[in-house]
Amino acid sequence: MRCPKCTSIEDKVIDSRISKEGSTIRRRRECMECGNRFTTTEMLVREDLVVIKRDGRREDFDREKLVRATRAACHKRPVDVEQITMLVEDVIDILEAQFESEIPSRAIGDAVMERLRRIDQVAYVRFASIYKQFRDVAEFMQEINALDKPKQ
Repeated sequence: MRCPKCTSIEDKVIDSRISKEGSTIRRRRECMECGNRFTTTEMLVREDLVVIKRDGRREDFDREKLVRATRAACHKRPVDVEQITMLVEDVIDILEAQFESEIPSRAIGDAVMERLRRIDQVAYVRFASIYKQFRDVAEFMQEINALDKPKQ
């Protein structure tokens, strides 16, 4: 691993932590050349996952696309990067357990919305407005009103 400050490849691992799901390892490192400390994340490589879109198209699963969409929904909200990372890993783990290699996009959206609803309701509504393709304010208000009702 190259030091982001001096680009040296000589470093030592100070601390390692495994995520709750066991699919990522976070390592705190120190550069032997300049003493800079930085964090790296190792994650399990998931192969051959395909997303089935609403229109029937198929595309390779893109973890970063899921992260970007979740970050956009959480923009300027009190949701930290660690919560987003955990949400995405949780969603991926659940989907892999439910589906073989083809995952309907609806299942991805539903899983993200379920978790966002518990983390931050504004982020939830932002995500839902795009995912559910709200056409007018009435649909927006209907979703907001549904937040007051307990989820079954």
